Amino acid sequence: METTNLLQGGCLCGALRYQVSAMPFDSDYCHCSQCQKSSGSVAVSWMDFNVEQITWLKGAPTEYASSTTIRRGFCNQCGTSISYRSTDYPNYYTLTIASLDEPNRVPPKYHIYTDNQVAWLKIADDLPKYRGGRSEGES
Repeated sequence: METTNLLQGGCLCGALRYQVSAMPFDSDYCHCSQCQKSSGSVAVSWMDFNVEQITWLKGAPTEYASSTTIRRGFCNQCGTSISYRSTDYPNYYTLTIASLDEPNRVPPKYHIYTDNQVAWLKIADDLPKYRGGRSEGES
């Protein structure tokens, strides 16, 4: 399988464009309150890469420090939430699955922070569900 330029994506207005040279090593639905507030959605679907696998073709996200170690990236023109990174793990970079040109190519593998899931959202898939972070065990 060809491993270069497998996936491309960007923000709503097109000011940000990226490509990745491999499929993500992980993907999830996050239900935490920080993701909810930063996206305006009840959950965000993320995909994880090694930082060297991502190339910004046009622009670069503006980052907001949502905590001492977390940086949330967005387009400073249209506001699209597009990235997440932890300064504790500088070799990893996370992008929103919905920012892909073909988001159907990357299905999430599990749900995290389901303790914070809104009550009216009923999850009907069979994916593992973790009450907190993935290291905190399934619910």
